[in-house]
Formats: sequence, C-alpha cells, structure tokens
Amino acid sequence: MSIYITIQYILLGLLSLATLYILFFAVAGLFYREPKLGNPVKFRKMAIFIPGYKEDAVITEVAISALQQQYPMGMYDVVVIADSFKEETLQILRGLPVKLIEVQFEKSTKSKALNRAMEALRVPYDIAVVLDADNIMASDFLAKINAAFDKGYIAVQGHRRAKNLNNSWAILDAASEEINNHIFRKGHRAAGLSSAIIGSGMAFEYGFFKSMMSQVHAVGGFDKEIELKMLKERIKIAYLDDAMVYDEKIQEADVFGNQRRRWLSAQFHYFRTGFPDACKHLLLKGNLDYFDKAIQFIQPPRILLLAGVVLLGTAFAVTNGILGLSFFYSMNWIILALACIFSLLISVPRSFYNSKTLAAVAGLPRGAFMMLLSLLKIRGANKTFIHTKHTTGSH
Repeated sequence: MSIYITIQYILLGLLSLATLYILFFAVAGLFYREPKLGNPVKFRKMAIFIPGYKEDAVITEVAISALQQQYPMGMYDVVVIADSFKEETLQILRGLPVKLIEVQFEKSTKSKALNRAMEALRVPYDIAVVLDADNIMASDFLAKINAAFDKGYIAVQGHRRAKNLNNSWAILDAASEEINNHIFRKGHRAAGLSSAIIGSGMAFEYGFFKSMMSQVHAVGGFDKEIELKMLKERIKIAYLDDAMVYDEKIQEADVFGNQRRRWLSAQFHYFRTGFPDACKHLLLKGNLDYFDKAIQFIQPPRILLLAGVVLLGTAFAVTNGILGLSFFYSMNWIILALACIFSLLISVPRSFYNSKTLAAVAGLPRGAFMMLLSLLKIRGANKTFIHTKHTTGSH
C-alpha cells in the first residue's frame, strides 16, 4: 500500500508542478497590456525573409501579399529563399519585385537558408523579419514592428494566428497556438519576462540577427537556439499581440504527428543542452529569464498534460475508492484537474467558444494519442529535416 501511495504522490507532484506553471502564466496573461506605440521616429530599412522548401503551392501568393504593406515601398525588400522549387515557380517569382535567392543543400534547414541569404545580400538593412513560406502578414505588420523598435527593442515576436479553420485538426491546432500565445507570450510579458519566439512572424535588429545566426547550425528548432542565446545575454524579447501574421494550420493527422515530433525533439534537445548552464546563470547571475526558458522546454505539451491529469486522476480516484483510502487522496486529483482545465479555458480566445470548437474537442483523445506516439518517436528527429508541407495560401 505504501508503494502505491508513494507512486501516486510522485505522479501527482510532477503533474502539479507542470499545471502550476501554466496556471501562473495563464492568470498573468489576463493582465497583459500591449506596448503603446507612437508615431514612427524614422522608417527603418527591412528585409522580409521567406525561406521555403518545395513550397510551390503557396509561395507566389505569400510573396505578392508581402509586397502589399502599409510601409514605404523603398524601405523594405521581400527576400524569397527558394530551396528545391520547380522551374515554373521560379519563373513567376523572377517576374515579381522581390529578391530571389535560389539555394540547394544536401541537407536542407531553415538556418542554412537564412545564413546563405544574408551572405548574398549587401544592402545595409536595419531589421530582419522572418516568415514561414505560408505566412501572410497583416497590411500594418511592418509599421507596428517599426514602431516597436522605436521603444528600443531589438527582438520582437508578432501574433501568429490561424488563417484556416476548415476542419477539426485546424481548429485544435489554432486553439493550441492561441493558448501558447496567451501563456508563453502575453503571460510572460505581463510577469516581466521575455516572450517566447515561434520561428516566424518575428523581427530582429539586422546586424544582431546576422551575427547570431552565423553561430546557429540547428537542423530543427533554430528559433529555440537563438532564443537561448538571447536570454543568456539578458536580451528581452517583446511581444505585439496586435501585429498579426496569419499561419496555415495543419489539416491532417499524419502532418500533426510529424510536426509535433519535430517540435518535441527540439525541446528535449535544448533542455538537455541548456538546463545545466541555465541553472548556473540563475544561481550566479540571477538570470531568471534564461532559467525559465530551459524550464519551458521540459513542460509537457498542453494536450498531454490535460490527458495525463484527467486519465491518471480518474484511475487513481477509482483505485483509491476500491482500496478504501481517504477521499483526501482523490480530492487532490480533482483540484489538479480543475486547475489544469481552468488554465486552458482562460487562455483560449473567446472567438473559439462556438459549436465548431466544441465538435473539434471530440478529437482531443486522438490528438493526445498522436502526441504520445510522437514522444515515443522523437529519437533522432532533431537531427533530421522534417518538412511540413503547406497546401493553401488563403485565409
């Protein structure tokens, strides 16, 4: 009996720590206030990098859309980094007023593409903006980024949100991203910590970004590597909730699994390599931001956390009743489940509270199972380029 109770408390403790973490930042996110941006002091020269690997289906529309910013035309360039595109796609791109940089690598990565593009460019840019090949910027995105740099920031993450909600997988993926926006961006900024970056819809001081990227050789998760480097140097990352970039959400189960496997592998890799150093910097230099980022990497995905709390809580509650244990043990699981559910509910935007989302919730068990399978298959995934194919450019 004592072994059973010990195991129960160990699992309860681990899940409680993960739940308390998201609960704290979910509540903090309710107090987030957008930075007040004034009229521009000056218009900075920007390079909008759009790296793509075999993204023929979406790249043309994305490039055309990127040219339609409410920002002085001579003050930004759209730089398409074309890796393994079809010749007919390249012909169309050559006819657009964009800078086309063709690349091909034995092993393609986003960091290689960005580094090759910056090596080729000779224009003295002030800001580097990084998009994915399916991203559509709101027409005022660059103007808001420029205004944020007036406040002294050198790294800014925009609000990446869904441009398609056409099936249950897309809805769940979109809701997951908004939960992460609330907890890891709004919540962290409200608590005085840095926003997490996502890998696209982000902007950096150009010279700083070029120097930092030259040291990055990640196959997957390059954004996590540069995030750790910035936080180690105590560089704050800002977040603009009203600077929108629309991103295609996954629409198929196998894509969901592959994407999550890549993300989880990168997280575990950077937790393993970054955690000891983050602990040292916390103890010796009081660098909480750096330590918090390392802790984020070991946080279980929200869908797995919810599944673990509900399923284990139910199993232990039933077993406790059969064994005649005090209701106190089961009450702990009930409180934990309510705290986890509450954290997620307050993190989801009100726009998701509708019948379509309710129908999509029925797919959560399958999504949790797919995440579990992804966990079991992450070995080596961070050393292999896993491409997420995009299918539509509309929103």
